[in-house]
Amino acid sequence: MTAQIAIDPKLVEDYILTLASYGSYGDTGVWRTVYSPEWVAATDQYASWCRDAGLTVSRDAVGNVWGRLQGTDAASSSIASGSHIDSQKPGGRYDGALGALAGLIAVKALKEQFGQPRRSIEAVAFCEEESSRFPSANFWGSRAITGRIEADDPDNTIGFDGETAAEAMRAVGLDPRRIPEAKRNDIDTFIELHIEQGPILEEAGIPVAVVNAVTGIRHYSVELHGTQNHAGAFPMDIRLDPMAGFMEIGSRAVDTAHRWGRPAVTTVGRVIVEPNATAVIPSRVQFTIDARHPDPERCERLYATHEGMMREVAARRNLDLDWTMQIDHQPCRSDPAVVSILQKCAAEQGIPILTMASGAGHDTQQMATIAKVAMIFVRSKEGRSHTPEEFSSIADIVAGIRLLAAGIHKLAY
Repeated sequence: MTAQIAIDPKLVEDYILTLASYGSYGDTGVWRTVYSPEWVAATDQYASWCRDAGLTVSRDAVGNVWGRLQGTDAASSSIASGSHIDSQKPGGRYDGALGALAGLIAVKALKEQFGQPRRSIEAVAFCEEESSRFPSANFWGSRAITGRIEADDPDNTIGFDGETAAEAMRAVGLDPRRIPEAKRNDIDTFIELHIEQGPILEEAGIPVAVVNAVTGIRHYSVELHGTQNHAGAFPMDIRLDPMAGFMEIGSRAVDTAHRWGRPAVTTVGRVIVEPNATAVIPSRVQFTIDARHPDPERCERLYATHEGMMREVAARRNLDLDWTMQIDHQPCRSDPAVVSILQKCAAEQGIPILTMASGAGHDTQQMATIAKVAMIFVRSKEGRSHTPEEFSSIADIVAGIRLLAAGIHKLAY
């Protein structure tokens, strides 16, 4: 049985507030995009804290910051924990940043309380996850670690202001040609702590969750084409109305997920209508569908249900239908043995938990291609995230870090 892990609440709060000062926005917000001056300052601070904790600090080719506590068994693969250090525009203090800090604080506590581990332990601040500066970056930090950034990606990853990722990297002293050097093949297990970003833990009155799967995500960009005509003079029975088709597709897609029940979700988030006039039957409607499920088989079934329905509606209404997939992330199941260890550690540490799936995507999905993975969630007030209003209490955060440290202890000592 693992000894009780002690985590200093004051240290946790100080780290959170200090890191949030780099790119602070309003009273509680954070605006910190990858390779920005605020990002550089935040990574420097994280590296400084790692050094203060007695960890060996390194930065890889994309700017991920690593703090390593060397184990006695030099030949063994390491146990790693962390999350991303970039934010939404604006985001809050906790999304991503808390996981990066949790990994560091957990390793620091283990070193102080138990000394040198058998297996090396690493804390990491991933350079990017949010796609808030470069919409197609898609987990830039963890994709580099897993060797999934192609040679032409830096020049083809274009930011909202027209700058490429390659140009942004060079501006902060990083060479995009060296990205392959960031690839790792020596990480045995990766555990990511993150705020839940949803209401499940708060509904249950429980501070922490062990995550047994991360959802699959598919983003469709859909177009329906019809014939533009007068809204009064053209009869209903011979119209080719893409707006009518959109309304049926959107309603049925959302209703499908609602009828399936948790954890299936579907969202219609963006709509563009041409010509977007009151007295005109539109010629074209563009819209997005975001569909998610953490179970691989049911995820594919959800996608197939939506796609079949879109084809049927378009054919019945004589509309031209086209779609592209902007994002297609496969569901990721956590390693059962690591989940079991975390559940056991929660009981030993006296931490109430749920076991649940994540409805959001995370770096863990990328890391699962090279390591055994699991996640820990910390309760989010009112389920808020991707907003300056996101909040998790220090008591809940400390409980989550204690569980993370206890899990790492079982794996590394």
